[in-house]
Amino acid sequence: MDPLALARWQFAITTVYHFFFVPLTLGLSVMVAIMETMYVRTGNENYRRMTKFWGKLFLINFAMGVVTGIVQEFQFGMNWSEYSRFVGDIFGAPLAIEALLAFFLESTFLGVWIFGWEKLSKGLHAGVMWLVAIATNLSALWILIANSFMQQPVGYVIENGRAQLENFLDVVFNPNVFYQFPHTVLSGFVTASFFVLGISAYHLARKNDLAVFKPSFQLGAMVAVVTSSLIIFSGHSQAQHMVQIQPMKTAAAEALWESEDPASFSILTIGDLTLRGEIFSIRIPGVLSLLSYNQLNGEVRGINDLQAEYEKLYGPGNYVPPVAIPYWSFRIMVGAGFLMVGLAIYALFLSVSDLVEARGKVLKYFPALIALPYLANTAGWLLTEVGRYPWVVYGLVKLEEGVSTIVTASMLLISLIGYILIYSLLIFATLYLLRKYARRGTEESVVVAEAGSSETYPSLTGAAD
Repeated sequence: MDPLALARWQFAITTVYHFFFVPLTLGLSVMVAIMETMYVRTGNENYRRMTKFWGKLFLINFAMGVVTGIVQEFQFGMNWSEYSRFVGDIFGAPLAIEALLAFFLESTFLGVWIFGWEKLSKGLHAGVMWLVAIATNLSALWILIANSFMQQPVGYVIENGRAQLENFLDVVFNPNVFYQFPHTVLSGFVTASFFVLGISAYHLARKNDLAVFKPSFQLGAMVAVVTSSLIIFSGHSQAQHMVQIQPMKTAAAEALWESEDPASFSILTIGDLTLRGEIFSIRIPGVLSLLSYNQLNGEVRGINDLQAEYEKLYGPGNYVPPVAIPYWSFRIMVGAGFLMVGLAIYALFLSVSDLVEARGKVLKYFPALIALPYLANTAGWLLTEVGRYPWVVYGLVKLEEGVSTIVTASMLLISLIGYILIYSLLIFATLYLLRKYARRGTEESVVVAEAGSSETYPSLTGAAD
């Protein structure tokens, strides 16, 4: 019944719920825009059907993302009012711009896109979808600018016991944004591509509407190969930046208790990772230095040395994250990432070699692969946020300093239970709708199947196959 612990649990749970839907929104909005662009360029009605099918799933996901996202911002005033009082002048600016510029833009034009199919020209209607896709990713940019201030605070001065904005451009061009934003957007494309691959494979295995789902599978495979490969490089760059600005997070992610030069990479560490010791560890010498500095030597600070340094710098206290969470989160994220690269290459091979229809037994397993990017996304955010412990704003505001002082444990417990129940119902409803409309396929395909007719299906260049 500790208010701080309950406030942390509430924010963590609502964040994980919310981030189930954000990556798919980022990536699928662009993929739907690409599909509609192909329709405009070729005039092939199958692309129009494809756009409407995936657009419907995008809308269901988008609605849930909006609902869960609103609660996120309310918590800054309810459970973390002391944090908001201290840094609200800085943190509030990018969030306000996100709402007034990006969110209003995407929601407005999304309405135009939904109701404008028969009222706008084909080119203009496709342009509206591109505006939705751009605004959606701009929304993520401004939110990550705010989050980057929490990871690497810049552009502020402390006056009258509060952090006040000194240089807005420093906040906007925070170095952390250049590593965090590409990685997050790429994770959205990977999520969307595996979403498209999984659902397309479901229908291809059943020979449903090849005119729509074969090119969908091909597009999903192409996007998956490119973005799942790029995200490894963006993650590597982000990890190297993390070594510089948050060395404790790096040490925790590797269960590195003592500083090493060259530093070893942990393959497996078994033991009580919440304390100093370990029971069993398999490490590869020099690899952590290679990952950190692109060379086989270079010191990586250990947890014990960093704890002693932070006590001198910030005062007595525990500055060590719960090591088990960042340690295993990192391995789950990286393991899922490399697995997705291999699976994406295999999917592209099936697509370009025209073996998709002949691999029905393999395709039936593809829908389960939709879970992989969600697993990686959740693990990545756990690493990012839990690894920053004990800071709300790194080096400025500790967790106990940011929590609201007038919110009681009973209030937090009741609201936490309420959020879990309501969010569980919402996510159940969302998954039900996504599954229902994903399994149904296109409405036109039902008519075609009942009529017993066949159609040619387009390649991504628009030519009939």
